[in-house]
Amino acid sequence: MAGLVNNLLILILVLQNICSGFRSSLSVFKRYKDATRSLSSECFGSTRPVISFGLSDFALDIRMPGVTPKQSDTYLCMSVPLPVDDEAYVVDFKPHASMDTVHHMLLFGCNEPSSNENYWDCDEGICKDKSNILYAWARNAPPTRLPKGVGFRVGGETGSKFFVLQVHYGDISAFRDKHKDCSGVTLHLTHQKQPLIAGMYLMMSVNTVIPPGEKVVDADIACHYKRFPMHLFAYRVHTHRLGKVVSGYRVRNGQWTLIGRQSPQVPQAFYPVEHPVDVSYDDILAARCVFSGEGRTTETHIGGTANDEMCNFYIMYYMEAKHAVSYTTCTQNANPEMFRNIPQEANIPIPVKPDMLKMAHGHHEETKDTDKSSLQLSKGEEEEILDQNFHIEEAMEWPGLDLKLGQVSGLALDPENNLVVFHRGDHVWDENSFDSKFVYQQRGLGPIEQNTILVLNPSNAKLLRSTGKNLFYLPHGLSIDKDGNYWVTDVALHQVFKLGADAKEPLLILGVALQPGSDNSHFCQPTDVAVDPVTGSVYISDGYCNSRIIQFSPNGLYVMQWGEESSSGKAGPGQFRIPHSLALIPELSQLCVADRENGRIQCFRLETGEFVREIKHRSFGRELFAVSYAPGGLLFAVNGMPYPGESEPVQGFVMNFSTGEIIDTFIPLRKSFEMPHDIVASEDKTVFVGDVHARTVWKFASTEKMEHRSVKKAGIEVQEIKETVVEARLKNNPEPTDPLKKQEKHHLVRQASTGVSFVLITTLLIIPVVVLLAILVFIRWRKTAVYGADGEHKLDSNSGRILGRLRGKGGGGLNLGNFFASHKGYSRKGFDRLSTEGSDQEKDEDDGTDSEEEYSAPPPPQALSSS
Repeated sequence: MAGLVNNLLILILVLQNICSGFRSSLSVFKRYKDATRSLSSECFGSTRPVISFGLSDFALDIRMPGVTPKQSDTYLCMSVPLPVDDEAYVVDFKPHASMDTVHHMLLFGCNEPSSNENYWDCDEGICKDKSNILYAWARNAPPTRLPKGVGFRVGGETGSKFFVLQVHYGDISAFRDKHKDCSGVTLHLTHQKQPLIAGMYLMMSVNTVIPPGEKVVDADIACHYKRFPMHLFAYRVHTHRLGKVVSGYRVRNGQWTLIGRQSPQVPQAFYPVEHPVDVSYDDILAARCVFSGEGRTTETHIGGTANDEMCNFYIMYYMEAKHAVSYTTCTQNANPEMFRNIPQEANIPIPVKPDMLKMAHGHHEETKDTDKSSLQLSKGEEEEILDQNFHIEEAMEWPGLDLKLGQVSGLALDPENNLVVFHRGDHVWDENSFDSKFVYQQRGLGPIEQNTILVLNPSNAKLLRSTGKNLFYLPHGLSIDKDGNYWVTDVALHQVFKLGADAKEPLLILGVALQPGSDNSHFCQPTDVAVDPVTGSVYISDGYCNSRIIQFSPNGLYVMQWGEESSSGKAGPGQFRIPHSLALIPELSQLCVADRENGRIQCFRLETGEFVREIKHRSFGRELFAVSYAPGGLLFAVNGMPYPGESEPVQGFVMNFSTGEIIDTFIPLRKSFEMPHDIVASEDKTVFVGDVHARTVWKFASTEKMEHRSVKKAGIEVQEIKETVVEARLKNNPEPTDPLKKQEKHHLVRQASTGVSFVLITTLLIIPVVVLLAILVFIRWRKTAVYGADGEHKLDSNSGRILGRLRGKGGGGLNLGNFFASHKGYSRKGFDRLSTEGSDQEKDEDDGTDSEEEYSAPPPPQALSSS
């Protein structure tokens, strides 16, 4: 009997050992997570622990690299590259954070972080490209859990290459001992293909206005779902301080099914969907944010500052891998009438305890003094900050005006931020270029023999490379995709081309050469191209003799089109009179069109072509030629010359994309706009404008970058002031508003202070010169008295050497530029004479190169003047 017992014990031990050898990777990951708990308050230094377990699974530890926040409400970011090149899947998260120090954490996926530092202030941005939220943790909020078999796809050709961790340190009293924090999250990743792929659906209001004192204001969002089925498992709400409740629903056959409902004043983590919700083709996703304007004295708009608002409803979902889409947005209200039937619960605020309110906002307090030039910022997430005092002026040092160009028709920035110019060489578009059926009449000239695509250094206009010789007849639009390929249109050929940056031959051609048409395979003078950086879809504005936007697949297959010609009365949504320029807003999945002859901007949903909004101002005049979007929420545009009897000047515009409000207008100081044809803006808000008549490219930059430079000498800080030409920049201001008046007042004060500073600097520099001259005169008098004529000769020699040193090589006077330039690190630009080349040039009336803008669309009949 004893022997039998012993054998059973041995068998049990053997089976236990065998079973332990076959433990799942998840159990090993759990063991790894348990082991790391003791390390949550210790720092790993600069290494990023990657622990492999099993053949296909590994753990990636993402931690703050030992930081000590200096003040409460600090947002710090750090990035970690995906340690593998091939495709992987995130299947679980393990947070490491102390509720005493960390208010919340967000984990993003993207391809390029905003900084390469070990960590940085999140005010500098999170990602340079589009970022997707993968995970959120907030104290007193439930953890995010992915269902079994579900993973976020990363790496490979389409997935994120970097993880960016954002940590919000609320109350930093716990850091009085100066300890270093290593909060973060551990990811469980696997190479095993997951049958279900997780994604994010963002519903966001972009045009809500909350009147002051209004008790209840609803912001409604609704979109028709046009994809394969998805299954919802978590949600997250986000507003600023005026938000009372946010609710999301699936609407199917008139039935409203709750996805999630939460107060935005509690910790804004992801909360689980209580009852599983699936979304199928043609369902409607709807969300409502309820605000109150009580306590406000001015209107509140959607924006990124503490005094603005946001209305976001995030949905975390999964789909079958073969149909998966990782990120989708909805920013419109496709059916306002349906919200009459929204469940009553969506209108009932959720009470929040005061301590939860304090935790949710991390002690942010709204700015009481609304006259301050800068507001206290709500820093979280991807919220961009718009400076209502943003102002740009021509970069006077830009030498691009001296380039010998043909008619400049298109501009773009490549992935290296180089400026790319598309011009017509020795060809022009005039009244003889086309017949009444839009057939090109100057084929005998042959294609343009010069390189039509020029790549320039954006700082000094130096030519880096060129291409496009013997390919085009009349170039028009230019766009560059995320891979650096050029997409161009030719209005004479009625075609669209895709070119590699160094390719001699096109990679793809759409349309039939020299044959205008309006079917799926023909264009009629196409004007511009935009390429979606996420899906690769191609959008073409067509054009002068068609009034439509056409979508093609990345391989050039026709997908859909929308738009029609404007009627004789007021142009309605989706109607065009020359869709002339395109601007893609990736983070909102919108495409904005410069509807040229209707003098407006129209924006549409990328996925459906549905109309979203119109931006139109009286100061646009009758024509709006081009539009460009800069990440951060700024929209740039240029208009056309006024018709006879009209007063709106030709100029550039800076607009807040969320509200459509004009923030600034600008004109060049050297030469003048004649027919600005295209505009492009970089991420740092540098703007380039190409003019088809002036045959030149201007560069504009914010005044913050140009006006002030500091130099130090002998312990005294001297503020160098760049000389500027003072002229009436805005003869006709946009709709007058108080912010604009304040901006003008601020500009005048700044000019006055500039004058005082200049006088002070000049006085300080002249005093030692006068003293030196006095000493020289005294020495000469003494030596003349003592040595006579010989002394005078010696003095001339010595004083010549002294003054020669001060004068520099040029001689003839004191050269302050050379004097300061001898000191390391000093820029002499402020003492160089201001270039006025071309500032008084008149327009060449004998040019004889009138462009298509004067012949393609005759103006409507003029109304009889009442005078």
